[in-house]
Amino acid sequence: MNKTDRACIVGAYEHPTRHAPDKSVAQLHAEVMRGALQDAGLQASDIDGYFCAGDAPGLGPLSMVDYLGLKPKYFESTDTGGSSYLIHVRHAAQAIEAGHCSVALVTLAGRPRSEGSSGTQARAYNLLAPEAPFETPYGLVPINSYAMAAQRHMHEFATTAEQLAWIKVTASHHAQHNPNAMLRDVVTVQDVLASPLIADPLHRMECCVVSDGGGAVIVARPEIARALKRPVVRLIGGGEAVGYVNSARMDITTSAAKDSGAAAFAQAGVTPQDIRYASIYDSFTITVLIQLEDLGFCEKGQGGRFVADGKLIAGQSGLAINTDGGGLCNNHPANRGGMTKIIEAVRQLRGEAHPAVQVRDCALALAQGTGGMLGSRHASATLILERA
Repeated sequence: MNKTDRACIVGAYEHPTRHAPDKSVAQLHAEVMRGALQDAGLQASDIDGYFCAGDAPGLGPLSMVDYLGLKPKYFESTDTGGSSYLIHVRHAAQAIEAGHCSVALVTLAGRPRSEGSSGTQARAYNLLAPEAPFETPYGLVPINSYAMAAQRHMHEFATTAEQLAWIKVTASHHAQHNPNAMLRDVVTVQDVLASPLIADPLHRMECCVVSDGGGAVIVARPEIARALKRPVVRLIGGGEAVGYVNSARMDITTSAAKDSGAAAFAQAGVTPQDIRYASIYDSFTITVLIQLEDLGFCEKGQGGRFVADGKLIAGQSGLAINTDGGGLCNNHPANRGGMTKIIEAVRQLRGEAHPAVQVRDCALALAQGTGGMLGSRHASATLILERA
Protein backbone atom coordinates (compact mmCIF):
# COMPACT_ATOMS: atom_id res chain seq x y z
CA MET A 1 0.00 0.00 0.00
CA ASN A 2 1.24 3.49 -0.85
CA LYS A 3 2.04 5.54 2.26
CA THR A 4 -0.46 8.21 1.27
CA ASP A 5 -3.25 5.61 1.44
CA ARG A 6 -2.54 4.62 5.03
CA ALA A 7 -4.71 5.55 7.99
CA CYS A 8 -3.90 8.62 10.05
CA ILE A 9 -4.21 9.77 13.65
CA VAL A 10 -6.46 12.81 13.48
CA GLY A 11 -7.24 13.40 17.16
CA ALA A 12 -5.25 13.01 20.37
CA TYR A 13 -6.06 14.07 23.91
CA GLU A 14 -4.49 13.46 27.32
CA HIS A 15 -6.68 14.15 30.34
CA PRO A 16 -5.07 16.91 32.45
CA THR A 17 -6.04 15.39 35.80
CA ARG A 18 -3.73 13.11 37.74
CA HIS A 19 -6.13 12.66 40.68
CA ALA A 20 -9.85 12.08 40.09
CA PRO A 21 -11.54 10.94 43.31
CA ASP A 22 -14.74 12.68 42.18
CA LYS A 23 -15.04 10.98 38.79
CA SER A 24 -15.97 7.48 37.69
CA VAL A 25 -13.80 5.52 35.27
CA ALA A 26 -16.60 5.64 32.69
CA GLN A 27 -16.79 9.42 33.07
CA LEU A 28 -13.06 9.70 32.42
CA HIS A 29 -13.49 7.64 29.24
CA ALA A 30 -16.22 10.03 28.12
CA GLU A 31 -14.11 13.09 28.86
CA VAL A 32 -11.09 11.84 26.90
CA MET A 33 -13.37 10.93 24.00
CA ARG A 34 -14.76 14.46 24.00
CA GLY A 35 -11.25 15.92 24.12
CA ALA A 36 -10.05 13.84 21.18
CA LEU A 37 -13.16 14.71 19.15
CA GLN A 38 -12.62 18.42 19.78
CA ASP A 39 -8.96 18.08 18.84
CA ALA A 40 -9.91 16.43 15.55
CA GLY A 41 -12.90 18.63 14.79
CA LEU A 42 -15.28 15.67 14.67
CA GLN A 43 -18.57 14.68 16.31
CA ALA A 44 -19.42 11.47 18.17
CA SER A 45 -21.73 10.61 15.27
CA ASP A 46 -18.65 10.42 13.00
CA ILE A 47 -17.21 7.50 15.00
CA ASP A 48 -17.95 4.11 13.46
CA GLY A 49 -15.16 2.10 15.09
CA TYR A 50 -14.37 1.74 18.80
CA PHE A 51 -11.47 0.13 20.66
CA CYS A 52 -10.96 -0.35 24.40
CA ALA A 53 -9.08 -2.67 26.76
CA GLY A 54 -9.36 -4.06 30.28
CA ASP A 55 -9.43 -0.62 31.89
CA ALA A 56 -12.90 -0.02 30.41
CA PRO A 57 -15.62 -0.79 32.99
CA GLY A 58 -18.41 -3.23 32.33
CA LEU A 59 -18.47 -5.71 29.49
CA GLY A 60 -15.83 -3.92 27.45
CA PRO A 61 -17.09 -2.23 24.28
CA LEU A 62 -20.65 -3.44 24.89
CA SER A 63 -20.95 -1.28 28.00
CA MET A 64 -18.83 1.57 26.69
CA VAL A 65 -20.54 2.19 23.35
CA ASP A 66 -23.83 2.41 25.22
CA TYR A 67 -22.42 4.84 27.77
CA LEU A 68 -20.58 6.92 25.15
CA GLY A 69 -23.52 7.02 22.76
CA LEU A 70 -21.66 5.43 19.85
CA LYS A 71 -22.95 3.26 17.01
CA PRO A 72 -19.86 1.45 15.76
CA LYS A 73 -19.77 -0.85 12.77
CA TYR A 74 -16.55 -2.32 14.14
CA PHE A 75 -15.26 -2.76 17.68
CA GLU A 76 -12.44 -4.57 19.47
CA SER A 77 -11.31 -5.17 23.05
CA THR A 78 -7.83 -6.71 22.72
CA ASP A 79 -6.17 -6.48 26.14
CA THR A 80 -2.40 -6.79 26.49
CA GLY A 81 -1.97 -4.40 29.39
CA GLY A 82 -0.03 -1.21 28.69
CA SER A 83 0.67 -2.13 25.08
CA SER A 84 -3.03 -2.53 24.23
CA TYR A 85 -3.54 0.97 22.87
CA LEU A 86 -0.69 0.82 20.38
CA ILE A 87 -2.11 -2.49 19.17
CA HIS A 88 -5.51 -0.82 18.93
CA VAL A 89 -4.12 1.95 16.72
CA ARG A 90 -2.53 -0.64 14.43
CA HIS A 91 -5.70 -2.76 14.32
CA ALA A 92 -7.84 0.34 13.76
CA ALA A 93 -5.67 1.26 10.78
CA GLN A 94 -6.03 -2.28 9.42
CA ALA A 95 -9.81 -2.18 9.91
CA ILE A 96 -10.00 1.16 8.10
CA GLU A 97 -7.84 -0.06 5.24
CA ALA A 98 -10.05 -3.16 4.95
CA GLY A 99 -13.17 -1.00 4.75
CA HIS A 100 -14.68 -2.10 8.07
CA CYS A 101 -14.89 1.44 9.44
CA SER A 102 -13.79 4.99 8.59
CA VAL A 103 -13.17 6.77 11.91
CA ALA A 104 -12.05 4.77 14.93
CA LEU A 105 -11.84 5.90 18.55
CA VAL A 106 -9.44 4.38 21.10
CA THR A 107 -9.90 5.27 24.80
CA LEU A 108 -8.04 4.61 28.05
CA ALA A 109 -8.99 5.75 31.56
CA GLY A 110 -8.52 4.68 35.16
CA ARG A 111 -8.26 5.71 38.80
CA PRO A 112 -5.40 3.69 40.37
CA ARG A 113 -4.25 6.65 42.45
CA SER A 114 -7.69 7.12 43.96
CA GLU A 115 -8.19 3.37 44.35
CA GLY A 116 -4.76 2.66 45.88
CA SER A 117 -3.31 0.36 43.22
CA SER A 118 0.42 0.23 42.47
CA GLY A 119 3.21 -1.93 41.09
CA THR A 120 4.00 -3.30 44.54
CA GLN A 121 0.75 -5.25 44.63
CA ALA A 122 0.18 -8.68 43.13
CA ARG A 123 -2.10 -8.63 40.10
CA ALA A 124 -4.15 -11.77 39.77
CA TYR A 125 -5.07 -11.33 36.12
CA ASN A 126 -6.72 -14.75 36.12
CA LEU A 127 -6.29 -17.34 38.83
CA LEU A 128 -7.30 -20.00 36.30
CA ALA A 129 -4.40 -19.08 34.02
CA PRO A 130 -2.04 -22.03 33.43
CA GLU A 131 0.88 -20.26 35.09
CA ALA A 132 -1.03 -19.19 38.21
CA PRO A 133 -0.36 -22.30 40.39
CA PHE A 134 3.36 -22.04 39.67
CA GLU A 135 3.87 -18.28 40.06
CA THR A 136 1.15 -16.74 42.21
CA PRO A 137 2.33 -18.38 45.48
CA TYR A 138 5.73 -16.70 45.12
CA GLY A 139 4.30 -13.19 45.05
CA LEU A 140 5.54 -12.03 41.67
CA VAL A 141 4.59 -8.35 41.30
CA PRO A 142 5.62 -5.78 38.69
CA ILE A 143 8.39 -4.17 40.74
CA ASN A 144 10.25 -7.37 41.64
CA SER A 145 9.75 -8.79 38.16
CA TYR A 146 11.41 -5.77 36.57
CA ALA A 147 14.05 -5.71 39.30
CA MET A 148 15.06 -9.24 38.29
CA ALA A 149 15.51 -8.05 34.72
CA ALA A 150 17.64 -5.15 35.96
CA GLN A 151 19.79 -7.43 38.12
CA ARG A 152 20.39 -9.77 35.23
CA HIS A 153 21.25 -6.93 32.86
CA MET A 154 23.78 -5.62 35.37
CA HIS A 155 25.27 -9.10 35.73
CA GLU A 156 25.49 -9.77 31.99
CA PHE A 157 26.59 -6.37 30.74
CA ALA A 158 28.06 -4.47 33.71
CA THR A 159 25.24 -1.93 33.55
CA THR A 160 25.45 0.40 36.55
CA ALA A 161 22.88 1.91 38.88
CA GLU A 162 24.12 5.35 37.85
CA GLN A 163 23.38 4.62 34.20
CA LEU A 164 19.84 3.49 34.99
CA ALA A 165 19.34 6.61 37.12
CA TRP A 166 20.02 8.80 34.09
CA ILE A 167 16.72 7.62 32.58
CA LYS A 168 14.83 9.16 35.49
CA VAL A 169 16.99 12.28 35.33
CA THR A 170 16.14 12.66 31.64
CA ALA A 171 12.43 12.32 32.38
CA SER A 172 12.63 14.99 35.06
CA HIS A 173 14.36 17.46 32.73
CA HIS A 174 11.44 17.09 30.34
CA ALA A 175 8.67 17.05 32.97
CA GLN A 176 9.68 20.47 34.32
CA HIS A 177 8.15 21.94 31.15
CA ASN A 178 4.86 20.01 31.43
CA PRO A 179 2.32 21.86 33.62
CA ASN A 180 0.25 18.68 34.06
CA ALA A 181 3.12 16.39 35.08
CA MET A 182 2.84 14.79 38.52
CA LEU A 183 6.55 15.26 39.28
CA ARG A 184 8.04 18.47 37.86
CA ASP A 185 11.20 18.83 39.96
CA VAL A 186 14.49 18.20 38.16
CA VAL A 187 16.47 15.47 39.94
CA THR A 188 20.07 14.30 39.80
CA VAL A 189 21.62 10.86 39.63
CA GLN A 190 22.49 11.23 43.30
CA ASP A 191 18.86 12.04 44.14
CA VAL A 192 17.70 8.88 42.37
CA LEU A 193 20.23 6.63 44.12
CA ALA A 194 19.43 8.22 47.49
CA SER A 195 15.73 7.43 47.17
CA PRO A 196 14.53 4.30 49.01
CA LEU A 197 15.42 0.94 47.49
CA ILE A 198 12.13 -0.76 46.64
CA ALA A 199 13.31 -3.96 44.94
CA ASP A 200 17.06 -4.29 44.48
CA PRO A 201 18.43 -2.63 42.33
CA LEU A 202 15.42 -0.36 41.62
CA HIS A 203 14.86 2.74 43.75
CA ARG A 204 11.60 4.55 44.32
CA MET A 205 12.47 7.27 41.79
CA GLU A 206 13.00 4.58 39.16
CA CYS A 207 9.33 3.55 39.37
CA CYS A 208 6.55 5.18 37.36
CA VAL A 209 3.97 7.41 38.98
CA VAL A 210 0.54 6.08 39.95
CA SER A 211 -1.98 8.45 38.41
CA ASP A 212 -5.65 8.80 37.57
CA GLY A 213 -6.76 10.12 34.21
CA GLY A 214 -6.59 8.79 30.69
CA GLY A 215 -6.31 9.60 27.03
CA ALA A 216 -7.80 8.96 23.62
CA VAL A 217 -6.78 8.94 19.97
CA ILE A 218 -8.82 8.90 16.79
CA VAL A 219 -7.69 7.07 13.64
CA ALA A 220 -9.30 7.89 10.30
CA ARG A 221 -9.14 7.29 6.57
CA PRO A 222 -6.51 9.49 4.88
CA GLU A 223 -9.02 11.51 2.85
CA ILE A 224 -10.90 12.34 6.05
CA ALA A 225 -7.62 13.34 7.72
CA ARG A 226 -6.76 15.71 4.88
CA ALA A 227 -10.21 17.32 5.02
CA LEU A 228 -9.97 18.17 8.72
CA LYS A 229 -7.39 20.93 8.25
CA ARG A 230 -5.24 19.59 11.08
CA PRO A 231 -1.64 18.39 10.86
CA VAL A 232 -1.73 14.89 9.40
CA VAL A 233 0.07 12.11 11.30
CA ARG A 234 0.24 8.90 9.30
CA LEU A 235 0.85 5.38 10.62
CA ILE A 236 3.51 3.94 8.31
CA GLY A 237 4.69 0.93 10.32
CA GLY A 238 3.56 -1.31 13.14
CA GLY A 239 4.40 -4.55 14.85
CA GLU A 240 3.32 -6.62 17.83
CA ALA A 241 4.88 -9.59 19.58
CA VAL A 242 4.66 -11.71 22.72
CA GLY A 243 7.49 -12.63 25.06
CA TYR A 244 7.02 -15.51 27.47
CA VAL A 245 8.82 -17.68 30.00
CA ASN A 246 9.16 -20.71 27.68
CA SER A 247 9.80 -23.23 30.47
CA ALA A 248 12.41 -20.96 32.10
CA ARG A 249 14.38 -20.57 28.86
CA MET A 250 13.45 -16.88 28.58
CA ASP A 251 16.25 -14.30 28.44
CA ILE A 252 14.94 -11.54 30.71
CA THR A 253 17.47 -9.04 29.36
CA THR A 254 15.64 -9.13 26.02
CA SER A 255 12.06 -8.06 25.38
CA ALA A 256 9.51 -8.75 22.67
CA ALA A 257 10.31 -5.27 21.33
CA LYS A 258 13.05 -7.01 19.34
CA ASP A 259 10.36 -8.61 17.18
CA SER A 260 7.67 -5.90 17.21
CA GLY A 261 10.24 -3.24 16.39
CA ALA A 262 11.76 -5.23 13.52
CA ALA A 263 8.30 -5.68 11.99
CA ALA A 264 7.46 -1.99 12.36
CA PHE A 265 10.71 -0.78 10.83
CA ALA A 266 10.40 -3.22 7.95
CA GLN A 267 6.87 -2.07 7.12
CA ALA A 268 7.81 1.61 7.40
CA GLY A 269 10.96 1.22 5.33
CA VAL A 270 13.07 3.19 7.83
CA THR A 271 15.74 2.38 10.41
CA PRO A 272 16.31 3.38 14.05
CA GLN A 273 18.88 5.90 12.83
CA ASP A 274 16.09 7.76 11.01
CA ILE A 275 14.16 8.34 14.26
CA ARG A 276 14.82 11.56 16.19
CA TYR A 277 11.97 11.24 18.70
CA ALA A 278 10.80 8.08 20.48
CA SER A 279 8.15 7.49 23.13
CA ILE A 280 9.49 4.52 25.07
CA TYR A 281 7.35 2.74 27.66
CA ASP A 282 8.83 3.60 31.05
CA SER A 283 7.13 1.69 33.84
CA PHE A 284 10.63 1.46 35.36
CA THR A 285 14.04 2.71 34.26
CA ILE A 286 15.13 -0.76 33.17
CA THR A 287 12.09 -0.97 30.87
CA VAL A 288 13.44 1.91 28.82
CA LEU A 289 17.00 0.62 28.62
CA ILE A 290 16.06 -2.88 27.45
CA GLN A 291 13.58 -1.61 24.85
CA LEU A 292 16.07 0.89 23.41
CA GLU A 293 18.49 -1.98 22.85
CA ASP A 294 15.88 -4.31 21.41
CA LEU A 295 14.52 -1.67 19.04
CA GLY A 296 18.00 -1.25 17.59
CA PHE A 297 18.91 2.21 18.87
CA CYS A 298 22.06 0.65 20.33
CA GLU A 299 23.64 -2.78 20.60
CA LYS A 300 22.49 -5.27 23.23
CA GLY A 301 24.44 -4.57 26.41
CA GLN A 302 25.29 -0.99 25.40
CA GLY A 303 22.09 0.56 26.76
CA GLY A 304 23.76 1.88 29.88
CA ARG A 305 26.25 3.92 27.91
CA PHE A 306 23.55 4.99 25.47
CA VAL A 307 21.30 6.56 28.13
CA ALA A 308 23.99 8.02 30.42
CA ASP A 309 25.02 11.65 30.84
CA GLY A 310 21.79 13.17 29.57
CA LYS A 311 22.20 12.00 25.99
CA LEU A 312 18.45 11.48 25.57
CA ILE A 313 17.42 14.91 26.83
CA ALA A 314 15.83 16.93 24.01
CA GLY A 315 18.42 18.95 22.14
CA GLN A 316 21.41 17.01 23.48
CA SER A 317 21.93 14.42 20.74
CA GLY A 318 20.28 12.73 17.79
CA LEU A 319 17.48 11.05 19.80
CA ALA A 320 15.10 12.45 22.39
CA ILE A 321 12.70 10.29 24.39
CA ASN A 322 9.56 10.86 26.46
CA THR A 323 9.53 14.65 26.19
CA ASP A 324 6.34 14.89 28.27
CA GLY A 325 8.14 13.40 31.29
CA GLY A 326 6.88 9.91 30.55
CA GLY A 327 5.49 7.47 33.06
CA LEU A 328 8.39 8.19 35.40
CA CYS A 329 7.34 11.82 35.96
CA ASN A 330 4.25 12.79 34.00
CA ASN A 331 1.45 10.23 33.83
CA HIS A 332 0.76 6.51 33.91
CA PRO A 333 -3.05 6.41 33.94
CA ALA A 334 -4.78 3.16 34.84
CA ASN A 335 -1.30 1.67 35.46
CA ARG A 336 -1.11 1.46 31.64
CA GLY A 337 1.19 3.91 29.88
CA GLY A 338 0.84 3.03 26.21
CA MET A 339 -1.73 5.68 25.35
CA THR A 340 0.42 8.57 26.53
CA LYS A 341 3.27 7.27 24.37
CA ILE A 342 1.12 7.68 21.27
CA ILE A 343 -0.13 11.12 22.31
CA GLU A 344 3.33 12.63 22.87
CA ALA A 345 4.56 11.21 19.56
CA VAL A 346 1.62 12.93 17.86
CA ARG A 347 2.44 16.20 19.63
CA GLN A 348 6.03 16.02 18.43
CA LEU A 349 5.05 15.35 14.83
CA ARG A 350 2.52 18.18 14.86
CA GLY A 351 5.07 20.56 16.39
CA GLU A 352 2.83 20.95 19.45
CA ALA A 353 5.22 19.76 22.17
CA HIS A 354 6.51 22.35 24.63
CA PRO A 355 9.02 24.61 22.84
CA ALA A 356 11.75 23.62 25.29
CA VAL A 357 11.48 19.96 24.28
CA GLN A 358 10.14 20.13 20.74
CA VAL A 359 12.37 18.21 18.34
CA ARG A 360 13.17 20.50 15.43
CA ASP A 361 11.67 19.42 12.10
CA CYS A 362 10.37 16.18 13.61
CA ALA A 363 9.20 14.13 10.63
CA LEU A 364 9.29 10.58 12.08
CA ALA A 365 8.46 9.31 15.54
CA LEU A 366 8.33 5.92 17.22
CA ALA A 367 5.91 4.91 19.96
CA GLN A 368 6.69 1.77 21.95
CA GLY A 369 4.51 -0.05 24.47
CA THR A 370 4.96 -2.99 26.79
CA GLY A 371 2.22 -4.87 28.63
CA GLY A 372 2.60 -7.50 31.31
CA MET A 373 6.00 -7.90 32.98
CA LEU A 374 9.44 -8.09 31.37
CA GLY A 375 10.52 -10.66 33.97
CA SER A 376 7.82 -13.07 32.81
CA ARG A 377 5.26 -12.99 29.96
CA HIS A 378 4.62 -9.71 28.21
CA ALA A 379 3.47 -8.15 24.96
CA SER A 380 5.21 -5.49 22.90
CA ALA A 381 3.78 -3.13 20.31
CA THR A 382 5.65 -0.65 18.12
CA LEU A 383 4.26 2.14 15.94
CA ILE A 384 6.17 4.31 13.49
CA LEU A 385 4.43 7.55 12.68
CA GLU A 386 5.16 10.13 9.99
CA ARG A 387 4.25 13.77 9.59
CA ALA A 388 2.54 13.99 6.22
